[in-house]
Amino acid sequence: MNHHLSRMLLLIVYGGTGITALAYEVLWTRMLSLMFGISIFGVVLTVAAFMAGLGLGSMMGARCFYRYAMRRALLTLALLEGAIALYAILLPVAMPWFDQALLSMGSGLSVAGWQGMQSIAVLLLLFPAAVAMGFAFPMALRAARGLGLSLSSMYGINALGGAAGAVLPLMLLPLFGWRTGLWIVAAAGLLLALLAAGLLFYHQADHTQEQHAQTRRPPWPDLLIYAGVGAAALMLEIIWTREFGMVLLRTEYVLAVLLLVYLCGIGLGSLMARKLKAACWLTVLPVVAALLAVGGQYLLPVIARWANQAEFSSLAQAMISEGGAVLLCTLPVTLSLGAWLPLLAQRFADGSSVASGGWWYGANSLGAAIGALLAGFVLLPWLGAAGALIVASVLLLICGLRWVDDRGVWLSVPVLLLLAWPVRLLPPAADLFPSLGDAKDLSVYEDAVALTHVVEQADGQRLLLSDLQRMDASSEPTAVTVQKNQVRLPLLLHPQPRSLLLLGLGTGITASGSLPYKGLQRTAVELSQGSIDAARHAFASVNGRVVEHITVVRDDARRYLRTDEHYYDVIVGDLFHPDMAGRANLLSLQQFSRARQRLNPGGIFTQWLALNQFDVASLKVVLQTFRQAFIQNASDRAMLFVDGYRIALVGLRGMPAAKDLQLKLNHMHQADRISATGGEGFWTWLGRYWGEIPDFSAEISKLQNEWSPVIEFSLPRIRYSGGVDALATWRWLLAWRQNAHEATRVWKVTPKDAQLYQRAWASAGSDVHVWMAELGGDERQVIQWARLSRRANPLDRWPAFALADRMFDSLAHALPEGVSRRQALLRILALRPDHEGALRSMLKLAQDAGDMQERDKWRRMLKSVSPLAIDVRGR
Repeated sequence: MNHHLSRMLLLIVYGGTGITALAYEVLWTRMLSLMFGISIFGVVLTVAAFMAGLGLGSMMGARCFYRYAMRRALLTLALLEGAIALYAILLPVAMPWFDQALLSMGSGLSVAGWQGMQSIAVLLLLFPAAVAMGFAFPMALRAARGLGLSLSSMYGINALGGAAGAVLPLMLLPLFGWRTGLWIVAAAGLLLALLAAGLLFYHQADHTQEQHAQTRRPPWPDLLIYAGVGAAALMLEIIWTREFGMVLLRTEYVLAVLLLVYLCGIGLGSLMARKLKAACWLTVLPVVAALLAVGGQYLLPVIARWANQAEFSSLAQAMISEGGAVLLCTLPVTLSLGAWLPLLAQRFADGSSVASGGWWYGANSLGAAIGALLAGFVLLPWLGAAGALIVASVLLLICGLRWVDDRGVWLSVPVLLLLAWPVRLLPPAADLFPSLGDAKDLSVYEDAVALTHVVEQADGQRLLLSDLQRMDASSEPTAVTVQKNQVRLPLLLHPQPRSLLLLGLGTGITASGSLPYKGLQRTAVELSQGSIDAARHAFASVNGRVVEHITVVRDDARRYLRTDEHYYDVIVGDLFHPDMAGRANLLSLQQFSRARQRLNPGGIFTQWLALNQFDVASLKVVLQTFRQAFIQNASDRAMLFVDGYRIALVGLRGMPAAKDLQLKLNHMHQADRISATGGEGFWTWLGRYWGEIPDFSAEISKLQNEWSPVIEFSLPRIRYSGGVDALATWRWLLAWRQNAHEATRVWKVTPKDAQLYQRAWASAGSDVHVWMAELGGDERQVIQWARLSRRANPLDRWPAFALADRMFDSLAHALPEGVSRRQALLRILALRPDHEGALRSMLKLAQDAGDMQERDKWRRMLKSVSPLAIDVRGR
């Protein structure tokens, strides 16, 4: 075979192994996240096990470098790649057994015990394959030496292949699912093994003098220092994932872009090192890398503001633009990191830098494993992302100075510390997101799970922000009512609820909707300690101090449902952003099935969705998935309810009658009865019943499955292609709503209550027409439909608010003829006694008039509606 062609083929083989290795890592990480839950904890463990295996394997292979002739090295490389591919093929077959064994052993463990078992499981699953991948690196280098290829070329092409492998699963998962996607990557791995074996037939055994020479290992102190460089590099990667995942849209796509950019920098840096002189650039690299890593922190607010205001016409444009922003901050650093290994090997080479490559790579990978653990479990919880990045940069600089002869360069350490001091903390949330206005941070909690902010706005209202990507909850009165409604509905639909499980605690406001039910056993599962602390302190005055009446379990919701042995009357799945990485698993067939299995006979599971996050096609997937999970026998029901722009997927194990539900309320004290329905009455809530979820199996090709996901890949595309068409969604929902007579039959409404129920049903339908008119900008239609809805059901809050808001807004322009401002405000409060704007205006009128008695009266009323409002604090 032509010598040049052989070199090209080896580069193709080893570049291809980079593709398969990173694709394996991403797919295996996803597999483990399905078993253990989504958080940086699982990601860190996976990366640590992977890097530790690579490091150990590479060092083992380096010891064999000179003992293996070129043909033997090629054979070993082919066998290793083939073995890794076979392991990947067998893994999906073994996973159900392994998963069940772990579930049995870990069912009674605490979160800490479960995490310890998770660590062992990750080691057992990934370490052998990672060791094989690591051993393959020195074997590839041995073959490269025989063909005259440099360490820079081999390391660089492998890293660039890894960059491609990082994004490959984004194409495989939505098209083929996890199992088939893994098999496709494994098939590519087998092909690469065959190509490597094919090289054997074109080369005779080589008899170079170095075949039996002593293995030239670099000095241990230098290997240990380079392990420190690896630790710092992985710390930076994890911290960048956290930071850029906050300020950019944290979807599956953006996380892949982050890894793509990081590995491209490593690969290009290694290729550039072929033209660099070690003596010079080993002096420059640590200073440049450390200073630029810290300097990138100054760009974080700029990138955040740009990302928050930028508009993209497609997902591809968004990925390219956001990838460019990441590139701007990280490329100089990753180029430096990529050039380091070949330059060190060049400096310490005794005849050939290729020979020592395995030792350097192994040391760096082992250090990277330690760095991943330190970043995830020590530095992030202790110092936060910004502080952890500074520690990583200082470590990178100090380790790099080991190979600098000019001691004056050590002056760069105090310069780095001076540069780092102003950015030792993340900027306030309002600096990163100008839409927050004058909001100030009240508390910040960061750990391996999430970064949680509680911010206070100028009017005193508070927001809970998770990873700065989404507003989990607000203390604004309307938002409070809507959050309480999430638990009001399912509790109203159960004849005698005795136990409640909340999948997500958040601020505790949703849970507080259950307080009217005396003796109810409440459990909430929440993974974020920051959210738990916020519910206990920052939002206590809004949530009625519900945390004192609830058992809070810090755990992943999916893990909890898999291991919990209790059964519940009511389970509530909270709202979340389904397009964020890993979140859509909570809408999977498996998750819905777990919730059903935890229900008592006659139990109810409710999963809430925000309509503005889904298009019709995605909704059909979720609804059909829910229907299939819940309808297992003739008594099961899968229903839909509508409350504002939120819909509730309601699964019932047994159908209650309306009279039994009403009887439960009649036995409650009047105040509790009013609070249980939010003042809207029982029939208003039952009128929001939309119908049983139809069978959409003929219209969709796939369900939302943990192993074969759909919506987390489709929803980001929708976001960047004009967004969700809410009008189309409402029209689609109206097209299959059950009629009033059928709904009356479903709920077994008695003849004497039929008119009450059908009026509530009609009002709920009119509410939808109100929202459609608002979307269409037709104010006349808004008012007409709102009035019609209110005539049908005066207790329905939605038409009352639509009218009250418009009446209040009109006061800024003119008063109705012959009506004073006070009279106009009283008319608004007659419609909605809890209208915050009208209450605040009445308070101001009393203050301006000097009527202290009236002032105190309106202040008390405003405080009852909005306890955190700035103008009622401390009163």
